[in-house]
Amino acid sequence: MTYRLIDLSLPLETGLSEPEPVQIERVDHRQGAFLLTQGSDLHADHFPDGLGLSLERIQLTSHSGTHVDAPLHYGPLSEGKRARSIDEMPLDWFFGLALVLDCRSEASSEVVACDELKHAVFSQGLTLEAGDIVFINTGADSLWGTHEYFTSFRGVSLAATEWLLDQGIKVIGVDSFGFDAPFHKMIQASGQGKNGRALWPCHVLGRSREYCQIERLTNLSMLPTHKKFLVSCFPIKLKGCGAGPSRVVAFLEVDHE
Repeated sequence: MTYRLIDLSLPLETGLSEPEPVQIERVDHRQGAFLLTQGSDLHADHFPDGLGLSLERIQLTSHSGTHVDAPLHYGPLSEGKRARSIDEMPLDWFFGLALVLDCRSEASSEVVACDELKHAVFSQGLTLEAGDIVFINTGADSLWGTHEYFTSFRGVSLAATEWLLDQGIKVIGVDSFGFDAPFHKMIQASGQGKNGRALWPCHVLGRSREYCQIERLTNLSMLPTHKKFLVSCFPIKLKGCGAGPSRVVAFLEVDHE
């Protein structure tokens, strides 16, 4: 079987669309030669051309770039048990058949509704099966690199998320900055905090129903909308953490005919 690989991940880099800057300190090959010879009888000139090995020192959050949220991110408990961290999640959740639901709508700035998801499944001729990985394409990745990436995305409604979980879905991915509505809309919906249930409702849902979100996907428009495809979205194994960056990749079968 031959596959065409589609990268669904954003780069880890400092930019306008990262709330906390990704800091990358680069140690070049000449500096590397100096570091590698410290505490030995060697010196940098012993390396060919005086060039050693480069490296980078990186500082970032567990939610930088394209990442997977674990139940621990949502709260200390999930389904009445200690919420699992990202390194404890089953690997088979993150490799298997996936489908993308096209919810791009220039006419709507509201969260993706349950009926909208159901219509997408029906109109695209798809069926949901337990264990499928579901991606929701809202077109929000086009805002990457701008300040609007934080404020102009749609997010997913609580009812839509609950419906997907009812179908046996454990991993849901979005192409937006966050899974829930933008922060300013949640504040408004909460009446300036008077209704706490309006704050990150889909995240809080993870306290009673165990599932994982993938945030900040990209290139979902490059995926087929009429059939399922193979996906790998393994998160980095960060011990005891509530999330981990992921290189999400779709495998599309190549038709040689």
